[in-house]
Amino acid sequence: MSKNLPESHISATVKQALAEDIGEGDITALLIPEENTAEAIVITREQAVVCGTAWVDEVFAQLDPAVRIEWRVRDGDEVKPGDILLTLSGPARSLLTGERTALNFLQTLSGTATIARQFAALVKGTTIQILDTRKTIPGLRLAQKYAVTVGGCHNHRIGLYDAFLIKENHIAACGGIVAAVTKAREIAPDKPVEVEVESLEEFQQALQAGADIIMLDNFDEKQIREAIAINRGIARLEVSGNLEVDNLAAKAIEGIDYLSSGSLTKHCRAIDLSMRIQLKNLPD
Repeated sequence: MSKNLPESHISATVKQALAEDIGEGDITALLIPEENTAEAIVITREQAVVCGTAWVDEVFAQLDPAVRIEWRVRDGDEVKPGDILLTLSGPARSLLTGERTALNFLQTLSGTATIARQFAALVKGTTIQILDTRKTIPGLRLAQKYAVTVGGCHNHRIGLYDAFLIKENHIAACGGIVAAVTKAREIAPDKPVEVEVESLEEFQQALQAGADIIMLDNFDEKQIREAIAINRGIARLEVSGNLEVDNLAAKAIEGIDYLSSGSLTKHCRAIDLSMRIQLKNLPD
C-alpha cells in the first residue's frame, strides 16, 4: 500500500468517528463560554513512533477550521516521554470537543507503527519482509495498514478482493490444492495466488500446482529448511503462525521471503498521549 492514503478515505473515517462521539452535540463543552479561546499541547508519556497526523488535522478541519495546528513531529518520527507532538490554538469549545477523537486516531495508529518498528528491526539487514494480515480494527484497516508501513513493515493483501489466499477450508471445498489453484487462475488470472499449507506433503502439492506464494503455517525450523530446499527458489515462501517479537527472529531463515504476523495490528496497544489545555480571555 502506498503511504499516501486517499484524502476521501481519511475524511470519511473522521466523519464517522466524530458522529459517534458528538451525536446531537457536546453538552459538556457548552459549559465554556462560546467566546473563550485556548491553547493546547499534546505530549507523549512513552516512547513511540508517531503516526496519524493527517487524521488529527482532519478532525479539527471538519470540526472547526478556526483551530490552528502546529506539528513538531511527522509520521515516522520516534519520540520519547515528555516530547511535545503538536500545539493547537482556537475556540476552547472546539479543542475540547475534538480532543478525544483526535487522540484516539493518533494513539492507536502510533501504537501500530511502534509495534511495526520493533518487528522491522528484527530482520534489518536481510531481504525478508514482515507482512501484516487482515486482523485489523473494523473500519480502520487502511489506516492501520498505513501505520504498518510507517513503522517499516509491509502489507499483505488489503482485503478479499486483491489476491487469492487458499486455506484449508477452501482446499477441502474445491477437492484439493491443484483444483483450487486451477480454479483461481480461471477466475482471475492476473491476481496472485497464495496457498496456505500445514505439512511438507501439502507444500509439494502447492508447488506442483504453480502457486505464486506458499504460506508455511506453524512450520518448525526443521520443516522450514526442508521446504526451502525443496522449493529451490521456485515460489515465494511465507512463514506464519503465532509470530511475536520474542520468537520471530528464529524463523527469519535465508530462503524465506516473508514473515506474516497478525500481532502488528490485532494486539495493538494505544500509546499514552495527553492533551493539556490552557484557556485564554477568561473573565476577571
